[in-house]
Amino acid sequence: QFLLYVAGGVLSALIDVGLMQFLIYGGTGYVAATSAGFIAGLMFNYGYHASVTFTAPPSGRSLARYLAVVALNYGFTLGCVALSVELAGVALPGKLLSLPLVAVVGFVLGKRWIFR
Repeated sequence: QFLLYVAGGVLSALIDVGLMQFLIYGGTGYVAATSAGFIAGLMFNYGYHASVTFTAPPSGRSLARYLAVVALNYGFTLGCVALSVELAGVALPGKLLSLPLVAVVGFVLGKRWIFR
């Protein structure tokens, strides 16, 4: 189950970081670019984990719980990106730093709270 979770996370991260970087290189500010990448990854991630990782039918309850965890992780991600921009002048190191931490929180809460 954890390997499926990691696979979904990798795909989500590629969508998330890829879109963020594409938008930043196109001139979009780092907050908007980070947000767009995060939302795109989020939409893919919920569907993947509901149907593949945890094999739980999507529901309003699981979606609400998922979004609560996402809000927590979103704030953490933006904080890491802002710190990275402040210290290094670029967003990517902060984004990459946030990914494994967000993944651990997401898996534990996904298994024990969101999709149970």
